[in-house]
Amino acid sequence: MKILIADDHELFLKGLEFILADMNDDVTTYLAKSYTEVFGILEKERDFDLILTDLAMPGASWNYGIEHINQLAPHTPIIIISAVFEPRVVSKTVETGVSGFIHKTSSNDEIKTAIKIVLSGGSYVPPELLVDETKKNLSLTNDIKVIDYENEYNFSQRQLDVLNFISRGLSNKQIAFELGITEGTVKSYVTEIFKKLNVFNRTAALIEVKRKGLIE
Repeated sequence: MKILIADDHELFLKGLEFILADMNDDVTTYLAKSYTEVFGILEKERDFDLILTDLAMPGASWNYGIEHINQLAPHTPIIIISAVFEPRVVSKTVETGVSGFIHKTSSNDEIKTAIKIVLSGGSYVPPELLVDETKKNLSLTNDIKVIDYENEYNFSQRQLDVLNFISRGLSNKQIAFELGITEGTVKSYVTEIFKKLNVFNRTAALIEVKRKGLIE
């Protein structure tokens, strides 16, 4: 059995390697600490039976990272093991073709169960998230309502997205995660928004765009 494990925390990386060795004596593991290392391994090595990866790692945004892994290894099941445990995030990863999602606080037995299910061709999502997924669309961006795209400030679509997230009280870091971009890029968008609105803080910006009816 050939498995790729990726996590930027060496202790957790070694822990997963130990769990896999305990499950199967005949397992070859490849270890990576960033998306860059994952991509490099997948460009050279093929025929992995499973990929276990963290969500937030250096080298790429998580959504690009997972999509690119799928492109490099389209027939290999992927299990996400992450400290992020929000229904909308789980939903987004599943939409990209991920076969499993496990929280990092899960017991060894739960991790082993998820791995066995996915290796047998199934999918594993924590039971506590299944009800939420069937009740509603969990993508936060689907809840955003933009009133006017063509406006006097000539906002780009991405700037409008940032504005809507700001109106929901999200920090720059949270916005970066939702949009799959860097925090620095979000700061640049916020700066440009402030310049166009001729304001100096988020509160003033929200007052102005709500007054103009640009967001709800």
